[in-house]
Amino acid sequence: MAFPVDIQWVTETEARLGVRFPASFVSAMVKRNGGSVETEWDVFYLYSFLDASDRKRLRRTCSSIDRETKSTRESRYGFPPNAVVIGHNGGGDLLVLMPMADHPDTLQHSVYLWNGESDEPQLIADDFADLRRGE
Repeated sequence: MAFPVDIQWVTETEARLGVRFPASFVSAMVKRNGGSVETEWDVFYLYSFLDASDRKRLRRTCSSIDRETKSTRESRYGFPPNAVVIGHNGGGDLLVLMPMADHPDTLQHSVYLWNGESDEPQLIADDFADLRRGE
């Protein structure tokens, strides 16, 4: 179940990962932290921004973007070291954001699919706002 999140938790995640998220992603996630998106191929479940404002929110957001990104970087062979994981389909495929080539501390608006079978993530949306949000 997705719920709003204070921008403070987005900023803290950015600091932990050393990146800035694209505005369209932040805008959508501040309104509904988590949930799902539909792509042409599958439904992906979004990781949330860790929200430690109370015990209930902390429990709901423990599978957070920063935690899942760190875990994936450490455990998945071939995963791009600068990619940030924002979602999964439950079958091993991941939605990721990639940094801008000329500003590696800023993530692109484009959303990519990383499936582990290819070294390079595949573009699936030019902007997070292009993906249809589910619950």
